[in-house]
Amino acid sequence: MIQRLKIAGVVLLAVCVLIVVLQNTGTVETNILFFSIALPHAALLFGAVMVGFILGVFVAGRMLSRRKQ
Repeated sequence: MIQRLKIAGVVLLAVCVLIVVLQNTGTVETNILFFSIALPHAALLFGAVMVGFILGVFVAGRMLSRRKQ
């Protein structure tokens, strides 16, 4: 039962992120340190979500491996 709720929550979150990303298709200029780049707002949002997801997986993995020791 709990596993189904987790899956439903992840799917709902993914759909919400997809909706937000697809609604923001305008071009935005982003300055990073010494250079600037113009790209669609959707690409910037998607990249930020992916970086956050990868960092979350990494941190959760580290926490689980420390708990097992």
